[in-house]
Amino acid sequence: MRRVSRIAVAGVATAALAVTVSACGSSSSESAGGGKKNLGLALAYDVGGKGDQSFNDAATAGMEKADKEFGYKSAAVEPQDGESDADKVQRLETLAKQGYNPVIGVGFAYAPAVKEVAAKYPKVTFGIVDDDTIKASNVADLVFHEEQASYLAGVAAAKTTKSNVVGFVGGVDVPLIHKFEAGFKQGVEDTKKGVKVKSQYLTETAAEGGFASPDKGENAANGQIDAGADVVYAAAGLSGQGVIKAAAAHKIWAIGVDSDQYKQAALAKYKDSILTSAMKDVAGAVFNLAKSVKDGKPQTGEVRASLATGGVSLSESNPVFKNNADVQAAVKKAEEGIKNGTIKVKTS
Repeated sequence: MRRVSRIAVAGVATAALAVTVSACGSSSSESAGGGKKNLGLALAYDVGGKGDQSFNDAATAGMEKADKEFGYKSAAVEPQDGESDADKVQRLETLAKQGYNPVIGVGFAYAPAVKEVAAKYPKVTFGIVDDDTIKASNVADLVFHEEQASYLAGVAAAKTTKSNVVGFVGGVDVPLIHKFEAGFKQGVEDTKKGVKVKSQYLTETAAEGGFASPDKGENAANGQIDAGADVVYAAAGLSGQGVIKAAAAHKIWAIGVDSDQYKQAALAKYKDSILTSAMKDVAGAVFNLAKSVKDGKPQTGEVRASLATGGVSLSESNPVFKNNADVQAAVKKAEEGIKNGTIKVKTS
């Protein structure tokens, strides 16, 4: 079924996107879209959209926190299937014109559109998550040391596996996801010699559904489990739900990503199979950018989060993980090593 682009609040129709927008007007700060009051922030979702229990939902949490604290009624726009960069440009332009500030592209696919639109609206702050290539005075590149959290996930996997085979499922074969794989593999190898890591990417491009196809994730995980894996780590957005489902069906461990997937309501029936999650604080990055605009001191340039800043971490919600002293000791030791520089985590 085709995903229809929409802004998830009610209000005045905007013909350009066939979406609806509502203005709260609770902030007196001026936007760049013609002197309107700032309505709040706007999110343009990545593939998978709201409800992925992962990356996009983390951004949503940051938006909702900003709404609560600042009295905003922000906007969130779903992606369309097979959309072009021109579609993304139109979406971001419409949000800027409506009076949203900041306007955030959730995912590296928005890089060309953010670069183009930011140049047209110099008084609006733009953010892009997971891309550090845009150098502009009104753009914040919200990026993370994903490899560091993934290293800790690898340590946990190596300390937990009984078969000495673990799996990695990447959504799309791109440099960002290579960082997750590289950190995970290094964490496994540094912790327990002889453990095999089986890796698989679901698609070559995002357009093929690598981040939005739970069935692809489930099939990949089933293949790795059949090959002996008893811990599988997924960095695959919405597709990761299929990996978790497969792990639960085979009674092996899954490691989640981006959000604390043990706590996600949509995954509640599988939570006892979610050992931990390699998290990155997308929610915090989104909120902090909105706050910086609210305070009149917008963040710009590269804003990179790490273990040292608390921007990436490993969740401890599952009691099985939290109460395993051997695993906890290994993870804490690795965390300290990364923070003090004695462990250098690879990114590829």
